[in-house]
Amino acid sequence: MSLWKIAWRSILQRGLASALTTLSMALGVMLVVAVLLLYGIISTQFQNNSSLGYNMIVGPNKGGKLQLTLNTVYYLSEPVGIIPYSYYLEFKDAQERSRYDGVEERDGKFAAFTAAAIPVCLGDYLGRFRVVGTTPDMFEELRYGPEANLEYEFAAGRNFQTRSEEHGFFEAVLGSAVARELGISVGETISPSHGVPGGHEHEQKFTVVGVLRPTGTPNDRAAFINVEGFYLMADHATPLEEFEMGENEVAAESEEEPAATAKKSEAPKSLYPTTPLPVNERAVSGVLVRTISPLVTAGLVQQIDRGRTAQAVLPVREIYNLFENIVGPIQAVLLALTVMICIVSGLSILVSIYNSMSDRRHEIAVMRALGASRTVVGSIVLIEAILLSLGGAALGFVAGHGLIASAGGIIEERTGVQIGFFDFAPPMEDVELWIGGPLLTIPISTELWVLPSLILLAILVGFWPAVEAYRTDVARSL
Repeated sequence: MSLWKIAWRSILQRGLASALTTLSMALGVMLVVAVLLLYGIISTQFQNNSSLGYNMIVGPNKGGKLQLTLNTVYYLSEPVGIIPYSYYLEFKDAQERSRYDGVEERDGKFAAFTAAAIPVCLGDYLGRFRVVGTTPDMFEELRYGPEANLEYEFAAGRNFQTRSEEHGFFEAVLGSAVARELGISVGETISPSHGVPGGHEHEQKFTVVGVLRPTGTPNDRAAFINVEGFYLMADHATPLEEFEMGENEVAAESEEEPAATAKKSEAPKSLYPTTPLPVNERAVSGVLVRTISPLVTAGLVQQIDRGRTAQAVLPVREIYNLFENIVGPIQAVLLALTVMICIVSGLSILVSIYNSMSDRRHEIAVMRALGASRTVVGSIVLIEAILLSLGGAALGFVAGHGLIASAGGIIEERTGVQIGFFDFAPPMEDVELWIGGPLLTIPISTELWVLPSLILLAILVGFWPAVEAYRTDVARSL
């Protein structure tokens, strides 16, 4: 009979004590797995989603850069202010600027460095979800995913238009989570509430013309409306006197750093939809900018920050700083606590086996009398500790993934991150293995490091009882 089988039968003989010991180890492993999985996946998703096809956010110079990032990218905080619409137009070329009456028909000051610039207007809600006023370019120009190469697709309907023959300026697109939770489908109408969730609803209704496929990004938890319709709702037009100072500052900045030679747009204005609100009565919460090259990004940030109207933020940098300086230490503390729980669970294995030694001395003596060596007897005790540890690990892994999967709906609602039962924590770093040839770089999940750690822990806690078994006096025990 193999040593493993003998150890297994010994565990079954002490069924209740073994089950309780395994359960305590399983609880510790469950907490370790849950912490690693939750932190790893959410941090990876946040970092991947920190650049949804753009590498810069331009917003009001009030508040901090992190607040602007969380508000604009993840819709997790309230807007800190507004910037003039004319400042947004500084990122557009002469052809785009020609759509607006009273706007100088020239390339914007930042247009030469800009591949895409999309306005974002915040402040309204649909239920508990944020309403975002923007342009159709949000889903036509931007991409998402770790490589920012995935196009937005519609589960139903289409993208909204700046001005459609059927609905005018009042079309909307819903994220997948919004449509699912509120039960809204294409063809129905929505009325955003002003200021706070559940607040006063605007009288103006928007027709839902599209529902996005799930993307695993914060855009799943937002409702997008045509920015032209956004401005036509009550209290959304900015009073002229409120913006007089802002417009003067933009003009002053343009004089300090003149734009490139203006060129007249060759396209006639009749090709563009009519814009219903004057530029000097418009404002935006932020601008999503994709520069033409990473080489010009740093200089553009400095140029924007030198002015008095807006600030430029690099969202990827802010999110990495958040996790490195705030979330990372919290995760380290939680992980340390769960490791301590596993150590305590390992000590329970030690206590369980050691306490059973007095009852097993006769059994060990019989095995020795039948020819088992001291090494075999000690090995059986070590194997028992390893089996108890591995049994707790298996139960802990299943329970940890089950715990996270059961909370997946809440996590997705709060953060937009989708977590399933079969998702594993990402690796901290790739491991290089040599298998009779060149080194192979293999990404290994941080969860899988728990297994060898538990085996080592089992050997350590089982060593003392194994020594006691090794020293058993056969004659006295018989």
